[in-house]
Amino acid sequence: MVVSIESALKKPDVCESKRIQLISPVLHIGSSVSRLNPFEYVQTAKKVYLPNQELLAKALQKQGGRFLNDYIQAIEERQDIDRLLKKAFGDEWWNATHEEEAIFPKHTIDQKFTQEKITDLRPMIRNGMGQLFIPGSSIKGAIRTAIAYHLLKYADRYKLPANRRVSEIEKKLRERLGELSKNKRQQQFVDDDLFMDSLFSEFHLTYQNKLFSGRSQNTDFLRCLKVSDSEPLIEKKIVNKKGQSRPINVPVVAEVIVTSRFSDYSAKYKASIYAEMVWNVQTEFTLTLDTDMLSWFKHKQGMNLPFHTLDELLQICQEFAQEQWDYEHDYWQEIENNPNAAGKNLDFGYIREIYEIEKCPYTLRLGWGSGMTGTTIGLCFNDELRAELRDICGIKAPGFEAPKSRRTIVSQSGEIRFVPGWVKFKA
Repeated sequence: MVVSIESALKKPDVCESKRIQLISPVLHIGSSVSRLNPFEYVQTAKKVYLPNQELLAKALQKQGGRFLNDYIQAIEERQDIDRLLKKAFGDEWWNATHEEEAIFPKHTIDQKFTQEKITDLRPMIRNGMGQLFIPGSSIKGAIRTAIAYHLLKYADRYKLPANRRVSEIEKKLRERLGELSKNKRQQQFVDDDLFMDSLFSEFHLTYQNKLFSGRSQNTDFLRCLKVSDSEPLIEKKIVNKKGQSRPINVPVVAEVIVTSRFSDYSAKYKASIYAEMVWNVQTEFTLTLDTDMLSWFKHKQGMNLPFHTLDELLQICQEFAQEQWDYEHDYWQEIENNPNAAGKNLDFGYIREIYEIEKCPYTLRLGWGSGMTGTTIGLCFNDELRAELRDICGIKAPGFEAPKSRRTIVSQSGEIRFVPGWVKFKA
């Protein structure tokens, strides 16, 4: 009988754990559903409602007549249902219930943060109870990228193998550009093949004088790090140090402006997207590092581990955030406002002000907004190669550095004022 590594290795009791407070101005983590159909949400002048569709169907059936059939027809034809709701439940349809249960639960009601008609709504991820939250897997994925960037940047310090250093990775990527342009699947996994597997999974494990090897999730040294899901992002009011009451975890639907630039650096409007987000995020999650397990790992080619404590790990994240912050600062300094861009006034003065602070006040960037700089080690590469990779993996824009577009958020007053995704960790 073959005993798996997972079952053979006893979980250690020696660990370091920190409860982390996560704070963010505005955040969007995508869900498994990329966008909602018109019948899956209803908008008024001030709010956006996401119904419990099962309860809604039962309530419409109970109303009798053609209500349920009309609802089914709206689903089949991908139509909105606001008129149907008014006919079935009256002008205050948002208060409708079925067997005393709300059809529009409070935690699925968003503030409408735009005067525009919402189309192409992108929902945020929810837990099994329908509550907004931040998955631990999203946080851990961003941490993994930060670690990879750190290892590649300080290759000598950590004794990276010669064939896993930036110059060699760039060389191999150039050799495979033609192949990658024809194969979308290879684009998704090329980083694993070139460096990620080596940096994280090419380890021997020594436990109770027994040696375990092979490349798998069991030999990935980040097995020693556990990241919990965040607490649900429930809207409430808190009192700050000045005695002032302010709301946190406010669910909103906002207009997201996607822009790039022309060759003369004047801003170029690409599209508007409407996304469900959380404003003034304040929640908690837990980081747990099995320090005993970490000591089991020895890299096959002698690479040193980049951290041994949670404080060292958080410092790695902070440094990666600083790299992204500096890059974004330079980008927004070069972009010229464009008051006549396809009917949009692309005035990025407020965005430039955000990046005026020299030291990045955040620890990581998650979800929307992080883009190529936050989800890859692209900032290790030169601008030309990064641009070529972005042309192959996304929409072509020859001659422009990558990432080639940015997402910014429009305020209720119609001004471009916010950038999504920056998060601060406070232990």
